[in-house]
Amino acid sequence: MSGGGGTRTVRAGRHTVEVHRPDKVLFPAGEDGAPEYTKGDLVDYHRAVAPFMLPHLRGRPLMLERHPDGVDGPRFMQKNTPEHYPEWIGRVEVGKEGGTVRHTVCDDSATLVYLADQAALTLHRWLSRTGQVDRPDRMVFDLDPSGDDFEAVREAARLVGELLDELRLPSALMTTGSRGLHVVVPLTGRQDVDEVREFARDAAEVLAAAHPDRLTTAARKKDRGDRLYLDIQRNAYAQTAVAPFTVRARPGAPVATPVSWDELDDPALHARRWTIADAVEQARTRPWAGIMNRARALGPARRRLNALRG
Repeated sequence: MSGGGGTRTVRAGRHTVEVHRPDKVLFPAGEDGAPEYTKGDLVDYHRAVAPFMLPHLRGRPLMLERHPDGVDGPRFMQKNTPEHYPEWIGRVEVGKEGGTVRHTVCDDSATLVYLADQAALTLHRWLSRTGQVDRPDRMVFDLDPSGDDFEAVREAARLVGELLDELRLPSALMTTGSRGLHVVVPLTGRQDVDEVREFARDAAEVLAAAHPDRLTTAARKKDRGDRLYLDIQRNAYAQTAVAPFTVRARPGAPVATPVSWDELDDPALHARRWTIADAVEQARTRPWAGIMNRARALGPARRRLNALRG
């Protein structure tokens, strides 16, 4: 990485990326001791995490959460890829009501560096790939607590994991970098988005019915009380989920980080456990080793779920 004139030149794979104002503070130091991080720090993190993050991004439409003036400034969600983006950055045209959207696709480390230069702090990915956007190959249960009660999240994750085991579906766990956890199920992409969403909804309702004092599927906050919300809305068409290893726009630059099921019992675990300072170290432990290669179709699991529902 070389610099001069307020820019740094970064070589990433086959491309060279100009990083503008690398010393710009994106995450100010916090009164609680949260460290300061600059755009240059975000670029360095994206370069280091690329081997672990790119397999979860390649071939997927993205929605970019951009903070040009840092986390304390305005935020905007970018779906359409601007014309000025380099031609080597991937794009995919996706249908929407009344037209199309040209989403960015991140297939290489140079694109990751470019997106960091654009102050795209959080990358939200589709759960399907560009070749068949209506057939997800991921299903996500978003465990969203009513407050900052991580113990409730931990309990809910165990219950979701036990149900998925009973349904003989592989599952992986990820901190969101915000307040909760995601439980991710790899799918073959045989079922369409409506079937996947319906399955997730029915599974969540089975759990909520079994634990009505702790869990809810109520979409409206006023109907949830103190119960944890089993959010399955990520599974709808054109919805997104935060990508593994992406940074969240919160003090200290926490990262959405894959963890093993064994780590759920670690008392030090919480939703913002890892930041850009140590998430790569966690990535090197490969907590999801082999899980994403064990994709399943939902047919057999649907029959087992129906039997549980009576």
